[in-house]
Amino acid sequence: MQIIKVKDYEEMSKKACSFIVERMKQHEHIVLGMATGSTPEGLYKHLIETYRKREASFKHATTFNLDEYVGIDSKNPNSYHFYMKDKLFRHIDLLPENAHVPYGSAADLQKACEEYEKRIRAAGQIDIQVLGLGLNGHIGFNEPGTTFSSRTHLVNLEESTRRANARFFSSLNEVPTKAITMGIETIMESKLILLLVSGEKKAVPLARLLDGDVLEDFPASILQRHPNVVIVADEAALSNKEYRYENRICLTK
Repeated sequence: MQIIKVKDYEEMSKKACSFIVERMKQHEHIVLGMATGSTPEGLYKHLIETYRKREASFKHATTFNLDEYVGIDSKNPNSYHFYMKDKLFRHIDLLPENAHVPYGSAADLQKACEEYEKRIRAAGQIDIQVLGLGLNGHIGFNEPGTTFSSRTHLVNLEESTRRANARFFSSLNEVPTKAITMGIETIMESKLILLLVSGEKKAVPLARLLDGDVLEDFPASILQRHPNVVIVADEAALSNKEYRYENRICLTK
């Protein structure tokens, strides 16, 4: 793992943007794995700015999102379809047919999961998968206990995850109890994983990810076994005093 230490959330977002844009210049038909929530919002703002400055184009890119709630229409402001359009897609030149988000309103959810896997394989796998780190170690919506061999599947969301996401809804009762998510094995097949971590509340889970055992009850721990992981983390996320990061942190310049 490569750890890039930055000052704060803003610098993390800029660094992640530069990282992705640089690789887009090297690989025109890049396949990007996208995440949602508060962590990547800054990244998406900077990607939009880069596009507007004509420093990057998404015309030949393909994207696959990690997950989507079940039972929420794609036009619902709390759906991840809506989130991606609002936060990124409608502001750039990504072709609509190249933007993929799991379909949580499908009549046959299992078939929707299987079709999503087929699309990822047909695209040649994901070149860069953006991830955030859940407080309980979830990646995507893969909750503790998810088998490391899982593919895109239907999940029951843990109470802690629903509470963490309740800030986006009017009340906890409105937060869905199920979602479709890329499986852990699907994520691990990405050629490079870009993990973004910000804030003091992520310090303990990040330390466990870096220095703990690889166990299914902490899904993110599997990233220790991926050959190409880049972690961009701010000072607060790297503030756990029980772990020494210095010999593993790369210069930010």
